[in-house]
Amino acid sequence: MVTVSRSSVFQRNLLLSIGGVFLLFAICFCIYQYQREKEYKIDILHSRLQMYNYDIMQVLGEDGITSRRQFLSYVRQHPLNGLRVSVIDRQGRVLLDSNEPHLDSLDNHLGRTEIRQALCDGNGFDLKRMSQSTHETYFYSATRFKRVIVRTAVPYSAELTQSLRADNTYIYFSIALTLLLGSVLYISTRRISRHIGYLREFAINAENGEPLDHELERHLPDDELGDISHTIIMLYWKLRHAEEDKARLKRQLTQNAAHELKTPAMSIHGYLESILDNPNMPEDKKKHFLERCYAQSRRMNKLLLDMSALTRLDEMDTNHFRNREEYQNVDVVQIVRSILDDR
Repeated sequence: MVTVSRSSVFQRNLLLSIGGVFLLFAICFCIYQYQREKEYKIDILHSRLQMYNYDIMQVLGEDGITSRRQFLSYVRQHPLNGLRVSVIDRQGRVLLDSNEPHLDSLDNHLGRTEIRQALCDGNGFDLKRMSQSTHETYFYSATRFKRVIVRTAVPYSAELTQSLRADNTYIYFSIALTLLLGSVLYISTRRISRHIGYLREFAINAENGEPLDHELERHLPDDELGDISHTIIMLYWKLRHAEEDKARLKRQLTQNAAHELKTPAMSIHGYLESILDNPNMPEDKKKHFLERCYAQSRRMNKLLLDMSALTRLDEMDTNHFRNREEYQNVDVVQIVRSILDDR
């Protein structure tokens, strides 16, 4: 239960971290695409009005554009739904206006956004502003020429608002793509979490000394995660086998040491018992027995020293023994004689 719970926590954290980054990216993309779509629609409308400005200037010319009769005649012959056309000089004074015959009532337009942009860049627009003369909301587009600025404006009707509205198709596409990638991400994180759960269960069982499942390796994936898990499990088994081999060697060493110590101990016991049971034993025989007791005690002491050295083998580096060049000469003849004397 703990393993499943921890695996679920890991999967949830991984899913939330990666999914959160992707969701943030999707939201930023939608906002960017919305603004881009809106700017694209505005650019289309602005370009259409710019074409109208260039057409009226091309047809009427610099002189005809300031003639009220020719100006109004062109506007009537080329009508657009709610279109308003104005001719403004570079000082901001309105020279002609298709919707306003009383030009004296109009303010100076030099401070209007589209006029300032036209004077600086050659053309400009203002997205949504209420006219002070008609009290209607317009979209303005102005074009600068040599002596005058031609400005066209269309009212913000329901049709215009709909045409400037961004297309929401990409939003549905983004949602569908997000759901699809979210499903793929969920499956992937669940798969990773499941395999990590297997490995964690193996580690917990190994730590608690419980029976280990050798079938675990069949559940490991055939990828980098599976290779790492397989390596960890193999290292564990090698370490465990090494510990078992070391424990077995220590048991064998203890048994062998007990057997080896038993021989000199029994010899010393036998020599001393013979001396005590035979008080009239000749001195030379008694001396021989004592010498043998001394030899067997030295042998026992040497065995104890060897056992002490062997118990420190696992605390010393293997290279320490590999690099040592200390050897001892062994007199095999003397060993054989000692064995014959002990018989």
